[in-house]
Amino acid sequence: MSLRYCKPIQRAAWKSSFISNNNLISASFSTTLGLLSTENNSLVVGPPQKSLIPPGNCQFGEDFTSVPLLGRTPVSHNSSVLKFGLPDENLPLNLSTCACILAQADVDNEAVIRPYTPISTNVQVGSFDLLVKNYGDQGTMSTHLHEIEVGDTLNFKHISFNVKIQAPFEQSHIVMLAGGTGVAPMIQALHAILGDAESKAKVTLLYGSQTSDDILGFDLLKQWEEDFPERLEVVHVLSDEDGDAGEFASGFVDQKLLEKHVPDIDSDETLVLVCGPPPMYEALCGPRDVPELTGILSDMGCSAEQVYKF
Repeated sequence: MSLRYCKPIQRAAWKSSFISNNNLISASFSTTLGLLSTENNSLVVGPPQKSLIPPGNCQFGEDFTSVPLLGRTPVSHNSSVLKFGLPDENLPLNLSTCACILAQADVDNEAVIRPYTPISTNVQVGSFDLLVKNYGDQGTMSTHLHEIEVGDTLNFKHISFNVKIQAPFEQSHIVMLAGGTGVAPMIQALHAILGDAESKAKVTLLYGSQTSDDILGFDLLKQWEEDFPERLEVVHVLSDEDGDAGEFASGFVDQKLLEKHVPDIDSDETLVLVCGPPPMYEALCGPRDVPELTGILSDMGCSAEQVYKF
């Protein structure tokens, strides 16, 4: 087993500078938002930032707009955070929480479009960050994103259909079921939940990865778990770890694991957010683009109104 993610958290020195209008600006990646560490291949972001913007204010509209890649930072053996510019560099992205944007690129004379949820918040001015895993031959867009150079451009747009649910959430228990880069919208939501000093909502995140080397944002989630011990529980689940999984659960996010960590999952006070690869949707709640609820969550008594598929 890799011990890379078992090391004590190395707290980053959060460096920030403010201009006269109190907008946070960045010196490379050393800001309270988007601070990245390549030393331990993990996202290291400062404290959660609640910065909610109503729908309809995103800098990207219904037509694709081209913006440049400003930087790329590897965060695992096959994943990177890509920092893109914005049409107006003096403003934040102004994306509502939780929502995604659509990326478009011409690859081999074919227009490829994929949804992505930024892991940065609206505190970040002039740019936004995407967490992208390279799926190799199985991921046309992900491969393209890992091959483009800094300064190259990509097209983005945002439509109302890309708004799944809006923070703040009314429920007292938020259950997040994520796999791989499906943790991205969960990070976006956690900023809004944990960054709200008046909220008492509890969050349980069950996060599936293949091996410990594939876990994204381990130190970030560990830090927030320590800072909010009464409000956040993170359970890492490894499907392909060789030998003993150690402090992590083995297998997949399944009914047995849900019954152990979320016995009240069918309560009206529980909201369930799901994001991961297609087999995860199939097993837990049914296909992403099908509104009906099936799978394990349906078997456990959840209603379709409780479950949001990102």
